[in-house]
Amino acid sequence: MDRHEIEGHEVIEGTVKPTGNGAHIYVPKDWAGADVKIVRTTEPDHNDD
Repeated sequence: MDRHEIEGHEVIEGTVKPTGNGAHIYVPKDWAGADVKIVRTTEPDHNDD
């Protein structure tokens, strides 16, 4: 695993959910218009249960 250092204002943790042909993660509405960076911290779970 690589190590990345990012300076920022706030951190949230969540799970990426599939949607259409992609995936999304929700952030607070007041973050709208802000620049964000998403860092994957685990391998994706591709189980089709």
